[in-house]
Amino acid sequence: MIKRYMLDELKEHLSKKEISFIVGPRQAGKTTLMLMLKEYLERKGEKTLFLNLDIEHDKEFFSSQARLIKKIELELGKQKGFVFIDEIQRKEDAGLFLKGVYDMDLPYKFIVSGSGSVELKEKIHESLVGRKRIFELPTLSFEEFINFKTEYRYEDRLAEFFSLETEKTHELLEEYLNFGGYPRIVLEEKLDEKLKLINEIYQSYIERDISYLLKIHKTEAFSNLVKILAAQIGHLTNLSELSSTLGITVKTLKEYLWYLEKTFIIRRVSPYFRNIRKEITKSSIFYFYDLGLRNFAFGTFGSLKEMGFIFQNFVLNILKEKTVISSTGIYFWRTKEKAEIDFVMDSGRYLMPVEVKYKKLAKPEIPRSLRSFAERYKPEKALVVNLALNTSVSMNQTQIFFIPFYRILEKNFFELVTKN
Repeated sequence: MIKRYMLDELKEHLSKKEISFIVGPRQAGKTTLMLMLKEYLERKGEKTLFLNLDIEHDKEFFSSQARLIKKIELELGKQKGFVFIDEIQRKEDAGLFLKGVYDMDLPYKFIVSGSGSVELKEKIHESLVGRKRIFELPTLSFEEFINFKTEYRYEDRLAEFFSLETEKTHELLEEYLNFGGYPRIVLEEKLDEKLKLINEIYQSYIERDISYLLKIHKTEAFSNLVKILAAQIGHLTNLSELSSTLGITVKTLKEYLWYLEKTFIIRRVSPYFRNIRKEITKSSIFYFYDLGLRNFAFGTFGSLKEMGFIFQNFVLNILKEKTVISSTGIYFWRTKEKAEIDFVMDSGRYLMPVEVKYKKLAKPEIPRSLRSFAERYKPEKALVVNLALNTSVSMNQTQIFFIPFYRILEKNFFELVTKN
């Protein structure tokens, strides 16, 4: 069994009246997480009920709020109990349906999950304001992956493991960069089986979720868009050029990109700018939530050769994970003079550029673009994330930290580098 760190957060939220709402991509492990939570409650002697809208027998209980309540009362009585509802996006007007049930002030705690659909991200959000807390479950983080692969022997000493077991660390990094973090794929050892599984996840997403959400049966343009985005992570996206290539309007393209973001497939990174005349401000850059899905769409799943941009994507995912409960925005920086910074972290309180290098740097080398950014914005600190070098140098008013990638996994790392 793979440990998911969100389990502890969910346990803490069980005492809260509001709905615990678990959202995330298909096959990320939401159902497994809910079953683990159910087992935990039952060991404590609590009453539970598990309903899944993908199962026809369970679905019939959602024909009305009254019928659902009768089913719950039949199983749990009218005393305290915990009701799990899986795949809620299969219910039309799910937000209003749950709002009505919640507002009856029943003695039940609801734990609800579903794939990242528009119903979950938008309509449910609007209907359940003040009535739910959303928990976003991604595919396995690198930390979860590493702990599983090392059988949890170094769970509380990962920093020591990384610094001592450098070859093993790099080997596991390459595996993660190649295959990503879908739990079923991590658990499968054979390459041909991994391929079958990622193909199933991808086709299921395109043919089932997207056909349902977009109300279309011909998904070639959408699928081709995913493939093109997979080929150009880390590069500026020209919408006019892309719409022409796909044979769809810019309006339709924007709609497709919006759906890809809402279903946890891609991440949009917007440009950072203060001087509109000198800096590129219109185009976005897109990265992927899961590296394995990106590689499958690009045709390099399990046979990745060029690691640079996928490593960049990997670092972005960690930065997002570490700043999820903060107000920190993550951007990129480009100028008309072709100076580039991979990521710029801006909290309003601090500004920190982050350069990513898939190299075992032997000595500090300050990139020209970082010099340019530092001269223009004078940040107190900057990061150069690489594979091995761990040191720092000063450049005028800026302290530049050269750090191995695993240091950004440390719980208090960002507190250390961002405090004044």
